Amino acid sequence: MNTTSLTDSRAGETARLYSEAQDWLILLTSGRATAADARALRQWCAQSPEHALAFERSKSMWQSLKPAALQLQHPPAARHFGRRAFLGAAIAASAAFFLVRETVPGGFSGLGADYVTEVGEQRRIDLSDGIRLELNTQTRINRLSSSGGSPQIELVSGEVEVVAHSRELIRVQAGPGWLQAEQARFNLRHIDRSICVTCIEGVLTVQVQGRNFRLESGRQLTYDTQHTGELQTVDAASVIAWRSKILVFNDATLASVIDEINRYRPGMLVLLNTALGKRKVQARFSLDQLAGVALLIRDAYGAKCTELPGGVVLLS
Repeated sequence: MNTTSLTDSRAGETARLYSEAQDWLILLTSGRATAADARALRQWCAQSPEHALAFERSKSMWQSLKPAALQLQHPPAARHFGRRAFLGAAIAASAAFFLVRETVPGGFSGLGADYVTEVGEQRRIDLSDGIRLELNTQTRINRLSSSGGSPQIELVSGEVEVVAHSRELIRVQAGPGWLQAEQARFNLRHIDRSICVTCIEGVLTVQVQGRNFRLESGRQLTYDTQHTGELQTVDAASVIAWRSKILVFNDATLASVIDEINRYRPGMLVLLNTALGKRKVQARFSLDQLAGVALLIRDAYGAKCTELPGGVVLLS
């Protein structure tokens, strides 16, 4: 390969990286980005120093356009994710505040769910005199046809505390598993296709992938469509701390902490530093603190914060 061809090849690769970096920024500020998108971006930036540099320089260009973006009063009718759209999309990015998030928790199954909570919302549902549901943020639940008169529900996505304090049986579907209880209190999470059930009080049973589990107070089981874990002993009070509007993290990675925080606050924290994401965290956050949590992370871990429209904060 001659010198000219080599130079052209490098220029083409650089152009491709900058184009992809610009598309990432447009996605982040579109109002459609998810936690999975944030993790994918972190992996993209970690592929090489050239990837990270392309994103850093594109981010700087985006920041320089911020004054113009703030002058926009109306959202655009449509947005194109191409290279030539970068300037227009950057100027239009502040309209992300007005866009409805298109990615519904739970996918198509979450559309039209019987019981719904949005970002930061918590809600109580009384299924009957003896069965109560406490829905956490971004939760979708469907009510299924009763079985022998007993109520049945499906946790499509999100988190719910179920309180059954009568002899009335309740059955709950979560992913490939079925939970059953009479007198029990338990917490159930269905996030990113992974299910975690924790018994707070009483006893419940879980049927999943041909196996039966009996959970008593303080016992926890996790499973997904491929694997089922073994019963673990956990601090049940920490699991349901969200009921008191507190998030408790014990020896959790910073990346997982940020993923959890993103479930409660508008916009998104995007962690770009892979090494920082592996740092272990011991922390308690009040839900009322989350508006300024990026600054807490900055001060505690020395992360650099870059604010983008739509409540997006890049941490690097």
